Amino acid sequence: MSELPAARPAPEACPYLPPAPPALDWRELHRHGAGRGGDFYLSALVYGHYLWQRGQAARALLAVDRALLAAVRGDEPVLAQWPLPYRALRWMMTHAHPTTLVGNPRVHFQHLAGRMRGARALQRRARAWAAWHLARRANPAWPGDVLHAVREPAVDETAAHLTRHGIPGEAELWRAALAEGAG
Repeated sequence: MSELPAARPAPEACPYLPPAPPALDWRELHRHGAGRGGDFYLSALVYGHYLWQRGQAARALLAVDRALLAAVRGDEPVLAQWPLPYRALRWMMTHAHPTTLVGNPRVHFQHLAGRMRGARALQRRARAWAAWHLARRANPAWPGDVLHAVREPAVDETAAHLTRHGIPGEAELWRAALAEGAG
């Protein structure tokens, strides 16, 4: 008789995300309709944390990614307590158990940045490249997609784009997340 593998402990709560309720599903994001402002931003962070705490790291990253790309102006009260989730993304990519992180975050953000179109494309592209840099730092072994022909910006170029197209203080917030270790 073979033994079952030991159960993996529940993931540690991310210190950079708001607490999640005991029950939540995808409807949390859809209740906002087309609105992608501060309320949507908070819902995406909470839903990402909910997924994270249930061992669904890949889906959690996608939800937090949606928060990062939300249409926040910088003056929303939620940003004072829950700043743009650069530190959360770095922490999650560093702490994810390999079996729960399906896919390659570096490739995800590379594709996202390289294919960004539509409203606020310059801002959202800058944020996607910023997340790509975080993925590279979180796990340098994650390869990029060599078949996706796109010019990868340097750190200083990404910071300049965040300064130009992001909200006040965004480049500094991102640089702090980029500089810190696993935390």
